Amino acid sequence: MSDARVSYNFAVLRVVPHPYLGAFVPVGVVVHARTSEFLKLKAVHDVSALRGLVGPDTDVETLAKYIACLEQICDGDVGAGDVALLPPSERFHWLTAPRSDVLQSSPVHGGMTADPGAALERLFGQYVGAIASS
Repeated sequence: MSDARVSYNFAVLRVVPHPYLGAFVPVGVVVHARTSEFLKLKAVHDVSALRGLVGPDTDVETLAKYIACLEQICDGDVGAGDVALLPPSERFHWLTAPRSDVLQSSPVHGGMTADPGAALERLFGQYVGAIASS
């Protein structure tokens, strides 16, 4: 990767077990660097790890499937439906659109990096890794 820095946007994917309460647990991060054509989502997949994060009240099997579907959309997998066929910028905006659901994204934040993939790993470690490993 070159030393040229690019701007990127990111959001934290979070589980809101009881949307009416608003409390959440971070389970993933999505990063989009438009000029590098980079769009990637990294999330916790393991059902037992998810259960440990969100507790027994949440259907973690369905949650894991939902997370996998969001990753397929992010990756542009044609099997994920029409949204996955949109350009990367539109998929990012769809993934980060506000919703009242068990799986939501944080507000979108920005940054600069020479390596969007490394930024994704760093952000995942910062916002999810510390929670998931405790």
